[in-house]
Formats: sequence, C-alpha cells, structure tokens
Amino acid sequence: MKVRYVWLSIGLTFLLFFPNNGHSQTRFTYSKGQSVSPAYEGWWQNDDGSYTLFFGYMNSNWEEELDVSIGTENNIEPGGPDHGQPTHFYPRRNMFLFRVRVPADFGDQELVWTLTTNGRTERAYGSLRTDYLLDRQTIATEMGTNFGRVRDEWRTNEPPNLNIAIDQPRRVQLGEPLTLVAFADDDGKPSGNYSPPAVEPGKPHPAYSPPSQIVPGNPPGLRFSWIVYRGNASHVTFNVPQLKTWQDTRVYSNSPWSPPYILPSVPIDGKWEVQATFSKPGTYVLRAVAGDGALLTSENLTITVTK
Repeated sequence: MKVRYVWLSIGLTFLLFFPNNGHSQTRFTYSKGQSVSPAYEGWWQNDDGSYTLFFGYMNSNWEEELDVSIGTENNIEPGGPDHGQPTHFYPRRNMFLFRVRVPADFGDQELVWTLTTNGRTERAYGSLRTDYLLDRQTIATEMGTNFGRVRDEWRTNEPPNLNIAIDQPRRVQLGEPLTLVAFADDDGKPSGNYSPPAVEPGKPHPAYSPPSQIVPGNPPGLRFSWIVYRGNASHVTFNVPQLKTWQDTRVYSNSPWSPPYILPSVPIDGKWEVQATFSKPGTYVLRAVAGDGALLTSENLTITVTK
C-alpha cells in the first residue's frame, strides 16, 4: 500500500506541473508558405487638425520575401488603391513602415488595407478609435527601445534628420553600380550607453540567453539602412550588407533586434554611402531608413533600370 501512495503522489505532482498537452498551445514557425498580415499601428493628430495613420505588416515567414503589385491584391481604400504602401515584403514584423495622412473631418471613417499573399487575403482597418491613439513614448515601447526600459525623455524625442544626396527620379543601366549617398543625424535621444555583454569563462554566451522582455528589444543609437520598398529585392545587390529594418531576433542576424545587439558605427560626417547594382530592368523604389531605436525617418528614391 505504501508503494501505491507514493506513485499516486508522483502522478498528482506530474499533472500539476506538466498539464495535459491537449490544453496547451503548440506554436510553429515557418520559413515559407505563410501569408503577410497588414497591420494598423495607430494614429496621432497633426498641428493643422489632420491625422496621420501608421501602418506596418507581419510576414509569418522567416525566410520568404514576397512581392505584390498595387492593385486587386494590394490596395488601400477609399481613395486608392495606392496610398504609398510597399509592394515588397520582408520577413517577420515590420513596424510603423508608412503613414497615410487623412483630413480633419475623417471622423468615423475607415481606411482599409487589403493584401493577398500565398492564397490568403487579410485586411487592416485604419480608424480614429481612441484605443489606437499614439504618442512618441508608445511607439518607442512597441519598438522595444532600450530593451523595454521606459524613460520620460521619449516623449520629447525627435526622429532622425535624413537627406538623400542624389537626384531623382534616377535612371541607370543594367549592371551599372549606382552610388547612393545619404546624410543622417540625431538628437541623441533615446540616450544610453549600451555595450555588448561580456562573456564569462565557462558560461554560455549571454546572446543565447532567453529574452527577458515582452517585446523584442533593441539598443538606442542612430542607425541607417537602404531597403527595397517596391520591386523584387533579389534583383538588387548592395556592396555593403544593409542592417535589417525588420525584427530578426535570431542571434547575430545583422538586425537591431538581434543579440548581441551590435549597431554599425556612425560615420563621423554623418555621410552614409553604398553602391546598388540591379540585375533586371524595371522600376524600383529604394527606401532610405534612419532610426534612433524608437522613431524612424524614411525617404524614397525611384530608380528606372534600363538595358
């Protein structure tokens, strides 16, 4: 009888600490084959009474990048189908990617972004509902600024200054390197003196430690990248690998959200220079993106590639 009681006790302990898998949620990640979900991030009011609506997206794939032309499968209405949304979709979460300005009398209307990818249609509904109201601190929190450590200075943070030093629209021949020059600087907010964690002998590298914050974190500091906003990115090659602007949280993945969170050095003169080469004719839109870990500034460059 004593043995039976022991086994009954062990069984109850197992049920308490290891619940039935039938009631738990299994989560999978995918490299390809999944859809892209448009995302409405929120809104704020401008000084002139108009409103700015912020959009982004979530590509459920870790590797597959998709291209969807403006039209029936990628449109924003009313007033569309083109409201400046991307046609090239990088993997995973891409936050606060573009903005749409609506008039002061927008009221209870909705701006609907419809996107069809890999056979699935999804929509994001932009409205002025109060629970979507944004401010700089809210955006910083969503971006994982300073690894989720909230600071009051974020309320007065200004986005980086950005200027593309190249004429546009631009024409270039197939295979001809195009030099891209941009100038970016920042106000020093959010502040912080982050340095990669030290490796202790005999212990695992801190970069492989489980995350401790709810949202993926990233360090403060100025960063700059070129991305392909419209056009097939596989036909564009940069001579210097560009820091990712999407949330790649895998270790050493060249992303601000990637442990050990190392940002490229900022040029002394604030001049960022890179060459882009195109392998297929067509019209491309490259986007220059400057960020400080919280707020983003972007500017598009339209390039026509000829044979």
